[in-house]
Amino acid sequence: MNTKKIYGVEDLREDYGVITFGNALASMRKCEDMTQKEFALKLGISAQSLCDIEKGRKIPSPGRAAKIARLIEQPEKFWIQLSLQDMLRQESINYNVFVG
Repeated sequence: MNTKKIYGVEDLREDYGVITFGNALASMRKCEDMTQKEFALKLGISAQSLCDIEKGRKIPSPGRAAKIARLIEQPEKFWIQLSLQDMLRQESINYNVFVG
């Protein structure tokens, strides 16, 4: 019998607070031990754009989120969901895209 608990987005939120595209991307960058300038170069964007994304001043479109996910070799679905969730939160729409 497999009793291993799957740790999901809701568990992360409970443990660490709201997860945004920006703070998730900043976390990925820090795990890679890269500066914003280095990581921005990897993503093909300016360091200022990366800073704006990490601080939540800009939210990538779903298409751009998918491209970023491919560049950092992460699941596109997760990053697109983060992007959409941030957009909904920005519009004060209380809807969770992390279902099912």
